[in-house]
Amino acid sequence: MDEDLREVLDRWKDAVDAHDPERVAENFTEDAIFQGLRPHGVGREAVADYYRAQPRGLKAEYEVLETRRLADGLVLGYLAVDFSFVDRPTLHVRLGVLVEDGLISHYQVSRLD
Repeated sequence: MDEDLREVLDRWKDAVDAHDPERVAENFTEDAIFQGLRPHGVGREAVADYYRAQPRGLKAEYEVLETRRLADGLVLGYLAVDFSFVDRPTLHVRLGVLVEDGLISHYQVSRLD
């Protein structure tokens, strides 16, 4: 697996698990396109707002399913992510990310039904 992808995803996961929205947002480019499970946003503030709204105790576990190095410093990743909560069932999703020079520039979640 591509280490550039793992490095940024580990930082993202650590910040999500710590419920630190600003630190989560630091893993994204200034103009990142972010699509969680509600309408999309652009930029770090949109990312931080999304994670501020998440409940305390949210944890993320991910598995990289596919990667493609598209160019120097540009990696596409496709992941399975389980978001666990303290008071409801785990949410299983797929996540597509584009990582540019160690930061996420595109993030899109698809819910599994």
